[in-house]
Amino acid sequence: MSELTRPALDYGIVEDEPPELLARNLGSAAHLLASATAFFFLAFLFAYFYLRSLDNAGLWRPKHVDPSQALGALVMATVVASAVLVRLGLDDHRADRRPAWRRKGAAALALGIAAVVLQVVEWATIGFGPADGAFASVFIGWTAFYVLFVVGTLFWLETVLATSIRYRGWAAGLREVAPGEASGDPGRPGHDIRDPVSLVRAELEALSFYWAFLAGVGVLAWIVLYLA
Repeated sequence: MSELTRPALDYGIVEDEPPELLARNLGSAAHLLASATAFFFLAFLFAYFYLRSLDNAGLWRPKHVDPSQALGALVMATVVASAVLVRLGLDDHRADRRPAWRRKGAAALALGIAAVVLQVVEWATIGFGPADGAFASVFIGWTAFYVLFVVGTLFWLETVLATSIRYRGWAAGLREVAPGEASGDPGRPGHDIRDPVSLVRAELEALSFYWAFLAGVGVLAWIVLYLA
């Protein structure tokens, strides 16, 4: 009976894929994700200027709806600093300075987490909710979804960093990656991707591009929501 439920895998078809192929796929995926993210937040940008122009009953932004500019600037600054550190870490990785990249990656992760914590602190202290006018609705919606995107990107950063740390002995020739270890399939007699650990750099390049783009969205949100 177990033979009927066990999937028939032809390892000869899927193994030994050149890492350059997945590297190109990761780059394309990062650009597509950035495009989708741009269209997603374009809805909030449109809502902001449309509802502001209508200003129904003069309740676009009541006097008590005043988010903290200091906390908003700190959230934006920590995200930008995190993106800069990831980019610098990519430069270190390209120059084969792996320990330096890991330190910058860990610092970038800590700054990203700090940005999320600061945003939560702001929500807890602003004194208004999404029902307190159109601006409040746009503010809460925009910042909430932005934090969601930031958390997803931080998870991506954590996985790249964890993989780099886990296989740190591989680059120095101190250990070998067992067949199927990188794919999580111990039943494989060989690697599904030739030289799987080399994909860390491709992932880091894709991550660096998207994180920088998301930081740009954060700067735009700060300008619109706090300065406009």
